[in-house]
Parts: sequence; C-alpha cells; structure tokens
Amino acid sequence: MDGRRPSSSSSSFCTTTTVVVFVALCLVGAWMMTSSTVFPLEISPNKKPVVKQQPAPVNFGASEDAASGNAGEGSGKFEDTDNNDTTVPEEPSNSEAPEEKSTENMAEKPEEKLEGKEPEPPKEREETKDMFDDANGKSEGQSDDVKNNDDGDKSEEKKDDEITNESGDEKPDGERKDDQEEKSEGDATQEEQPQIEEKVEESGEKEQSSNPNEVFPDGAQSELLKESNTQNGSFPTQAAESKTEKEVQASSKSSGDETSYRWKLCNSSASTDYIPCLDNEKAIKKLRSTKHYEHRERHCPEEPPTCLVPLPEGYKRPIEWPKSRDKVWYSNVPHTKLAEYKGHQNWVKVSGDYLLFPGGGTQFKNGALHYIDTIQQALPDIAWGKRSRVILDVGCGVASFGGYMFDRDVLTMSFAPKDEHEAQVQFALERGIPAISAVMGTKRLPYPSRVFDVIHCARCRVPWHIEGGMLLLELNRLLRPGGYFVWSATPVYQKLPEDVEIWNAMSTLTKSMCWKMVNKTKDKLNQVGMAIYQKPMDNNCYEKRSENNPPLCKESDAADAAWNVPLEACMHKLPVGPTVRGAKWPESWPQRLDKTPFWIDGSQVGVYGKPANEDFEADNAHWKRVVSKSYLNGMGIDWSKVRNVMDMRAVYGGFAAALKDQKVWVMNIVPIDSPDTLPIIYERGLFGMYHDWCESFSTYPRTYDLLHADHLFSKLKKRCKLLAVFAEVDRVLRPQGKLIVRDTADTINELESMAKPLKWEVRMTYTKGNEGLLCVEKSMWRPKEVEAST
Repeated sequence: MDGRRPSSSSSSFCTTTTVVVFVALCLVGAWMMTSSTVFPLEISPNKKPVVKQQPAPVNFGASEDAASGNAGEGSGKFEDTDNNDTTVPEEPSNSEAPEEKSTENMAEKPEEKLEGKEPEPPKEREETKDMFDDANGKSEGQSDDVKNNDDGDKSEEKKDDEITNESGDEKPDGERKDDQEEKSEGDATQEEQPQIEEKVEESGEKEQSSNPNEVFPDGAQSELLKESNTQNGSFPTQAAESKTEKEVQASSKSSGDETSYRWKLCNSSASTDYIPCLDNEKAIKKLRSTKHYEHRERHCPEEPPTCLVPLPEGYKRPIEWPKSRDKVWYSNVPHTKLAEYKGHQNWVKVSGDYLLFPGGGTQFKNGALHYIDTIQQALPDIAWGKRSRVILDVGCGVASFGGYMFDRDVLTMSFAPKDEHEAQVQFALERGIPAISAVMGTKRLPYPSRVFDVIHCARCRVPWHIEGGMLLLELNRLLRPGGYFVWSATPVYQKLPEDVEIWNAMSTLTKSMCWKMVNKTKDKLNQVGMAIYQKPMDNNCYEKRSENNPPLCKESDAADAAWNVPLEACMHKLPVGPTVRGAKWPESWPQRLDKTPFWIDGSQVGVYGKPANEDFEADNAHWKRVVSKSYLNGMGIDWSKVRNVMDMRAVYGGFAAALKDQKVWVMNIVPIDSPDTLPIIYERGLFGMYHDWCESFSTYPRTYDLLHADHLFSKLKKRCKLLAVFAEVDRVLRPQGKLIVRDTADTINELESMAKPLKWEVRMTYTKGNEGLLCVEKSMWRPKEVEAST
C-alpha cells in the first residue's frame, strides 16, 4: 500500500495496520465462539436418555427432545456402546482434553451437558454437525470415552439393549465398529438427524422406563428373516433413516393427514350389531333364491364402509375369562329372544344385569362336560387334547360345547349363521369362546382341506343327505384323513318316520363316501344318541366302489381353494406318498405345536426365502423372542384382561404359538393374497381361516380384545382403501382393546393419524429406519354425526 502511495504519512500507516489487526482479532473471536457451541455434540447421543428420564435408562432410544427436532440428539439411535470401556467413566479429563482448544467457553459447555442442563441448540449449529458425527464413527476410542463420561453406570445398564441383534445376542466388537463407520458415511444428510424416527408417547415411556425388556427387538420381521444370517440382522445407516423420516413427515404435512379424517356413525338397521357383509340388505333383496341359505351368506358392499358402529347403551368392559363363560353383561349384548326360545334347554337365561349360560345345549341339557366325556367313553381313540386337538363345531348355538372343550385342551372352531337364533355367535364371542358367523350354503367354508381332527354336529339343522350329499362332502373336504365326524341328532336315536328316512339316507351316503361308523351310542343322562364316523386314511376304498357316486373330483380341482368357491358334490382323492400333507396324523398335542410339519423340508422355499423347514424354525424362534421380550412385558398390556385375539396376517402361526401359556385363543388369519400357510397352522394344533381384508370380517362388532398385524396394512394399501380397513378394525375391536402393528414407518404414521381423531390412546409409536411399531388402545368415544347412508 505504501509502495503505491509513497506520499502517505507514517501515522496513516499505523492507523490502517491497527484497523486490520482489530478486524482479524474479531474474526478469530467469532470463529472461536462458534466452535465452542458445537464441539460437545460428540457426547450428545448417549446423553439423550439421561436428559429424558433420569430414574432409569430407556432401551428404545430417542428422547422427547429428539422427537421434536433438537439438534445433536438423533445420532444416538443406532449408536453402540463398547463393553470394554466400563472403567472409563471415572476419568472425564481423558475425553475432554482433546476438545479444549483456547477458550473458557469450550470447557464450560461440556459440563453443562453432563449435568443434564442442555439448552436448545440454535439451528445454525447443524451446519457443522457432520464433521463431529464422522469423528464419532472413526475415532472410536475418543467417542467411547465421552459416551462413558456422559452416562456413567447407566451406560452399562443400556448396553444389552442397545447392542443386541435380532437373536438378542451381543454384537461382536468388529460389528459395532462397522456400524459406526457406516454412520460416518452419511455426512451430507446428518443435519437431518433431529427428525429421528422414535416417537414414544408419554404413557409408553413411563411404562417402559422401569422395564428392561425390548420394545422393538427385531425391526422389520419380514425383511430380517430374509437375511442369510437371521441372528445378526441388517440395519440401514442413520443418514438413510433420517432422510426417509424427513420425507415421510414432509409428505404427511403436505397431504394434511392429521386433520383429514372425519368419522361418522354408520346408518344401518342392524345398528350396534352391524356386520357389513352379512347385513347388506340391498344385495340380499336382489337374490333370486334363498333356498340354499344364500341370504345368510356374505354379500359385501361394493364400497366397504368407512363409518363407525355405535355402542350399545350402557356398554361395559366385558367380564374376564373364565367367569365370562358362565355370565356376561346384558347391556353388552341386549338380546332376550334366544333366552325365551332356548332357555328350557339351558342355552342362556336373563338374570338382572347378566345373561347366564348354564352350559347346556339342545343335545346336552345337563351340561356340555358330561356330553364331551360321553363321546370320549364311546370312542377312547378320540383322545381329547392329545390326538384330537382342533375341531369344527357346525351350528354351534352359543358355543357351550367349544367353551367347555377348553377344559380338555381342545381348540374348537365354532360357527353358526346370523339367523333367527338372535346373536348366538355374538353371545359366544362375548363369553370368550371362538366363533364366526357362517352358514353351509352354496360356497365352501373358508378353511383349507384335511385340517380338522374332529367335526361335530349336535342338532345343527343341516340337511346332510340332500342334493347328493353336497354339504356332507364339504365336511369330507375339511376332515383330516383318519378324522372323526360326531353326529348327534334325532335321526340317530328316534324312530319317527322322518327320522328313519334321514337315517337310512345318511347310512347310504356315508357308506358310499367310505366313512366307517365306528360307534353308535346313547347318552342316558341327556337321553340323546350319537353316531361317530371315521374318514379313511387312503384311497383303497374309493377304488373298490362299485359306483362312482359320489364322484371323485377332477384332478384340476384344488381342494384347498376355499375363498368364494362354489360347492360341488364330489370327493377329493386322499394324498399319496409318505411326504404329502395328510399322509399321516400329526404329533400329539402339545408336541405338534413346535414340531416342524413332516411335509415341510429343505427342498421347498419358505415365505421369507429360506429353505422351508429353516424358515418355519426361524419364524417360530422370532415370535417367541418378540412376545416374551416385548409384548408380554414391554407394552403395559394387562394380559389378564385379554381373551379373544386375532393375528391379521399369521404366516406360520408363530405369534399364536408364542402365546400358548396365556389364557387366550388366537384366530389366525391368512389373507387371500398371501402364501397359503394355513395348513401349517392347523398342523401345529392351532386354527384360523382365510380372509380378504378389503372386505368386512364375519364377526360381530366389539368381539376381539387384541388385534395384531405384522406388515399387513402396507400390503393392503396396494389393493384397497386403508381408511376402510381401519374402520373395520374399529368395528371388530372392543373398547379398551389393543391394536399392535408392525409395518413400514409411513404406514405407522398413517394409521396413527387415523386413530387420533377417534381419541384412541397411542400407547407407543416407534420407528427404526423404515420399520415401525405401533400400539394403540381403542376408546369408548363415538361421534354424534351419522352418515347419510350405508
């Protein structure tokens, strides 16, 4: 400058130099102040739980601050603590020394965080966050020391939960290092970490803070089970997760999901008992005939309803099992016609605020247990609860037969139509006994072939002998080779002309079907009789018949096809070969529950991509782990108040199997667009049915205490409206009942936004990468507005 202007005075030169130095010092000071505010980010990931809940560490990660977007909190979600650093917490100076540069502020800020007084960081700090997250990933010793300084002894309590893989085993040190290195690769998107996927409601936090059990132990069940090594799992990077969550939140805000749902009450003549596919009056009126009970079959609306079914006046929480088998609240099922019509047969009676169930039926007025034991005495080989585990009760009434079968360790699928026997199936479900509304009409029942050990009919009012025995041939399709049909009806023991005619017709029909009558006996106490038939184990009898009547079904006829398939008066050939399903009887109960079915082997590919036998075993172990570590103890569910359970997408039935020791029964649903694994579920001694969740389920409103859906809703979105499916969930679930969903993060968010306007309590919502877990409780709230039409 002086070279260009030699005339300048020395005083001017000094002034200019002073200004330059002053500006430089200001810039240095500003840089130092900025650096001191962001440097401590390295310790924030593990400080987060301490700030959130000081009494005990939470094992599922994010704090309320992280969920609301505080900078520096998000990177702790997949952070692994090192078990080898347990002695470091008492040496805080070791980890803080490298951070101290040249100012007092930089030494003071870490102390504030260690005391749990972290101020809300300004947004501009996020710009420098990447470099420190990267350091956490690659400077392993430094970051681990800082973490231990933050958490002290609490870090040890958290380790088991934070570094468990899918099988619950601790990750090797090498894997932990790799996880940290993966996080450092997402520098460009680390500033999005405040949008962490964990969103835990207050009630969920309080319940979990004192419980060391896992809340979401396995991430995406379907995806993890596809891995070649199911014990280790495979997690995405924090950067990818944060990016996904930010996109989901942005999409949710733009679409206005939180405020777009306006629920109304259904406008149906069925009112509080509305079953959309059975109360479709418009479709029923168009039927050309009702000769074959077509009006009792399913006729679903073209557009599934998105309305809510009202509650009966005075509705109360159902009485708990086993007391519910004997009595229920009248206000919950306010129907008296059946008591007037069948009271003398000890079906049901009204007594004050209760409906009482003496345990009788048309064929067992003096109690179901005596009747059940009479069958056992007549045929010891039936071996209730050992050889015979899963049975079908046709025309079940109020299902007292199935209700008392629990005392013999037998699971009964009961069904009856929604007919003049008012609310009989609703009574059964209110009592805590499994049942569905169905009729033997023109279509196959929604079960696979050859799965029931025993089929029972006690005055079930089904004309078995007419039209070529079409209805009895449907039972033949469902009955396991070697299984029994127990028929207790007046033609067996009365001599009226009509009874004799029916008995003769049945004798001819069963003989032509190769059914062998193994016993015909009389229950002297109840003054009724029964005939017991057995289905053959092979095709020898079929081949020796002089007449092909009933005819054998065509080879192209798939015996397991059961969804809206018309009935045919034909018999399917029995399986041939030692490795074909149905070739031999399952293991005795309870051994069959965990036994891989003999007809599943490594030559087949399972649902999750492994050899089928390994797939089955992995699924079984997976759900045992999830149920024991999470569902039973980690969600605050009082299982003493849970009786009727449904798994909306059951796969192999692992969820139901894991609940074996609970006082519950589980209806396992295999959706019609899912792999047909329902025969495997029956082979295990469990039961279930096929269903299309784009339609209403064949049950009364308020009949299940808990619904479980594993990666169901995200698949349904491709075929039907999710709002209608959620309305169906609301219809089926009892007030104060629970819905547990494991699905994609965006689906979890969408379901949560539907539940909140209904005033459902969100017990827990948790996401990990693109996978999430949601637990909500249905409220008693109903809207006042009624829809224009149904």
